[in-house]
Amino acid sequence: MRYRTIQEHDRRFPFRLMCRALAVSAAGYYAWRTRPASDRSVYTRTLLSAIRVIHRESRKTYGSPSIWDALIKRGHGVGEHRIARLLRAAGIRAKTVKQWHATTPSSHRMPVAANGLDRPFSITRPKRVWAGDITYVWTTEGWLYLAVILDLYSRAVIGWALEARLTGDLVRQALTMAIRHRAPKSGLLHHSDRGGSQYAAPPYQQQLTTHGMTGSMSRRGTYWDHACVESFFGTLKRERIYHRQYRTREEATQDIFEYIEVFSNRRRRHSTLGY
Repeated sequence: MRYRTIQEHDRRFPFRLMCRALAVSAAGYYAWRTRPASDRSVYTRTLLSAIRVIHRESRKTYGSPSIWDALIKRGHGVGEHRIARLLRAAGIRAKTVKQWHATTPSSHRMPVAANGLDRPFSITRPKRVWAGDITYVWTTEGWLYLAVILDLYSRAVIGWALEARLTGDLVRQALTMAIRHRAPKSGLLHHSDRGGSQYAAPPYQQQLTTHGMTGSMSRRGTYWDHACVESFFGTLKRERIYHRQYRTREEATQDIFEYIEVFSNRRRRHSTLGY
C-alpha cells in the first residue's frame, strides 16, 4: 500500500521525501515496480474496470448488491463482500436517498374503496394488479405533477402523465395510457392511495368500472399499503430528480420521459425481481 501511494503521487512530491515519510527504501520501491503483477492484482484491476462500467451504465444508482449481480451475470466469479470492499476503496457509491414525505393527505369526503390488496406484493402474473399514485416535481416555472400506473408483477411503469395542475384528468390520462398499452382483461385489481381525491372521483371510478377493474385503496395513514409505488417515486427522485434543476416544465417532462421509458422500464435492475 505504501509503494502504491508513492506511485500515485510521484508527480506531486519528491520521491526521496515520500520514501522517508513512509519509511520505505528506494531499492524496495524499485523492486516492487519491476516485480510482475500477481494474478490477483491483475484480476482486481479487471474487476474495478468492470465495476466502473456498470456503475456508469446505471447512472451511478447501483450499490454493491446490484453491481455484484451484474458482474456474476457477465461471467465474473466473485463474492459480494469483495465487491463491497472494492467499492469502498475506490470511493464508488450509489446516489443517496432523501426522506419520504406524504403528498396526498386524505381530506376529501368521497367514497373510499376497501383495501383489496392488503400488501401481497409478490404478484405471479402480469395484468393482475396495478397500482397508481401521484407525486410532484419542482421547476423554476412552478410545480409539475406526475401520475403513474405500475404493474406490480413487473414493476414497470405502464401508464404515466405530467401536468402543471393536480386534476382528475391527470390520473385519467395515466390510466388511459396503461389500458391502451396493456389491454387488461376484466377482474384486474386497481390499487391507489386513499388520500388522492382524483382516484375517488366518479369519473375515475367510472373508468375502472367500464374496463372491469376492481378498486382498492390504502388504509388511512398507512404508507406500507402503497409501498411499491412510493418506492418507485423514491427511486426516481433519488436517482434523477434530486440531481437536476429544471428550468421549465418541458425540460422536466423530457427528462422524466427518458428516465421512465429508456432507463427504468428497459434497463434498470430491480431487486424485487431478482435483479
